Amino acid sequence: MPAIDLRSDTVTRPTPAMREAMARAEVGDDVYREDPTVNALEEQVAALCGKEAALFVPSGTLSNQIALILHTRRGDEVIIGEGAHCAWYESGAGAALAGVQFAVAGRGGLFSAAEMKAACKPEAYYYPRTSLVVLENTHNRSGGRCWPPALVDEVTRAARAAGLALHLDGARLWNASEAQNRTPAELCTPFDTVSVCFSKGLGAPVGSALLGPLPLIREALRLRKMLGGGMRQVGMLAAAAIYALNHHRTRLGEDHRNARAFAEIVAQAPGVVLDPLGVETNIVNVQVPTLDAQQVVLEALKSGVLLNATSPHTLRAVFHLDVSAEQAREAATRLASAIAQLEGGA
Repeated sequence: MPAIDLRSDTVTRPTPAMREAMARAEVGDDVYREDPTVNALEEQVAALCGKEAALFVPSGTLSNQIALILHTRRGDEVIIGEGAHCAWYESGAGAALAGVQFAVAGRGGLFSAAEMKAACKPEAYYYPRTSLVVLENTHNRSGGRCWPPALVDEVTRAARAAGLALHLDGARLWNASEAQNRTPAELCTPFDTVSVCFSKGLGAPVGSALLGPLPLIREALRLRKMLGGGMRQVGMLAAAAIYALNHHRTRLGEDHRNARAFAEIVAQAPGVVLDPLGVETNIVNVQVPTLDAQQVVLEALKSGVLLNATSPHTLRAVFHLDVSAEQAREAATRLASAIAQLEGGA
């Protein structure tokens, strides 16, 4: 039976039309800033997100790390939500490259202004200096949760009042935009810098962008080179990102509906803790309190469903353009059967 890959929305393959756009791309040396397709992408995504400038980078990790370096000094502390990508999935780069430590505010990836203030260190020479607040929208580990606009406004206003810089890890900003019917620019407005990704929900093979005011992005260009992210004739990858922006943003609602349909079926499996109404975008967290999540992953694999275990009792399923509505329902049925089989043997 054909495998259905729900491990991440990074597993997509370029569509034939995207490949054609890549093949036709005009290229130049981007380290010399002479790649016209990269320049066009940067102009387009900056305008779309309401920022002055953008820088194309190979990965969201690099984009986030450049932002950390831009906004902090070594030894500073950065306030993040629980389970933030920059603390969990970037190989310790915050400490190794930016030289910062993280303070967690709130629970479940989101936090209030009061929780942010509580996480700030007092001003004293023996405390780390709190200098930056990072929000992640949508929030990966909490199941693709969107930050409510009122909460963003509350937190960002409090950060400004406290003299703190603001960075948005918007790797799945496009999903938040679709789910909340708000423009990317509206979601990006309160932040000094924003990272957006082209290789997750949009389905491009490579790339992210760091957005912000021109002076910061000029410094980001230097840091990109320093960190090994300078690229040469990379217009082919930029062309894929442009194609994704123009053709794949409007279909993200399909992924959200498929995630909800999947959740409705899996929620009926024995022992599963899952509220389908809590599925906001394209990520579904499936709680299996009485089972080993990794064992469920292996059992599901036997029936051709690929998932990730994100904690001892949590599975994650991510929906993307390579998964149809029919496949979403089929994957749910197969997973529910695998769980029921393991529960029966428990």
